[in-house]
Amino acid sequence: MGDLQQELKDLLAFVFFLGLVPAGLRHVWLLCCVSPFLLGTAVCSQKPQLGDAQLATNNPTLTTVSLEKPFCMFDSSLYPNRSYTIYLYVMKESASAMSSLVTDDSNKPLGSTFQQTSRGQLRPYNAAFFDVPDCAVPPRLADVRSFVHASYVLKQYLFRVGDDGTCLYDPNFLGVCNPPLAPDTTYRFKYVLVDNSEGMVKDQTLWSDPIKTRRAKLPMKIDTCVLVFLLLTGFLASVQSFSDTK
Repeated sequence: MGDLQQELKDLLAFVFFLGLVPAGLRHVWLLCCVSPFLLGTAVCSQKPQLGDAQLATNNPTLTTVSLEKPFCMFDSSLYPNRSYTIYLYVMKESASAMSSLVTDDSNKPLGSTFQQTSRGQLRPYNAAFFDVPDCAVPPRLADVRSFVHASYVLKQYLFRVGDDGTCLYDPNFLGVCNPPLAPDTTYRFKYVLVDNSEGMVKDQTLWSDPIKTRRAKLPMKIDTCVLVFLLLTGFLASVQSFSDTK
C-alpha cells in the first residue's frame, strides 16, 4: 500500500507541476520527462545521435537520417544467457507528446507501422529492429579509410533511417518497414531494448533531439550576366566557324 500511496503522491505532484509549466513548453517537457514515468520501465539517460559527420556525409539527406547505433547504451540492462533485440521507433516532431509511448499495457513493444500512424504523424512507428551492438568489440572507425573494410564498418556503426523504398509501394508487405522520410520534416527517434524470450521491453533511450531532413532546392537561377556571356561566346564561336569554312 505504501508504494501505491507514493505513486499517487508523485502523480499529484506531477499534475500540480504541469499547471506551472508554460503552455508553449509542455509538449517538450511531456515528451522528455513524462513518457518514462508512465512507462514504468527502465529508461537510460542517453538518446540517439546523428552519425559522425566524417563518416556520414550529407546527413541528413532529403529522405534519410543516419544514426549512430546504440553501442554500450544498454549495458546495465543486459543479462548473461539472454537474447535481446533493438527496436527503432520514429515519429514526427508534430506528433502528440502523450502519444509517444512505444509499449502496450503489458510492457510489450508496439508494432505500429508507418501506414497505421500516418508516417509518424499520429504516434511512433517501428522502423527497424537489429541485434544489440557488441560493446566489447566496437567497429574500428579508422578502418573506414580502408576500401576493403569501409562498407562493413559503416554498416556496423550506423543505421540509416528511411533507406527502404520497396516496402512503401508493396501493398502486400506486412513486415517492419523503413520507408523514406519526408523532406523538410522534423523527426525524433528512440531505441528500445527487447528481451526476445519474454517479448518485453527492458530498457529504452530518451527520444532524440529534433532532427530535420533537408529541403529540396529549387533549380538554380542563371545570372543575367552569365547568360549573356554564354550567348555571346556561342555567337562568336559560330562566327569563327563560319569564317573558317570560307
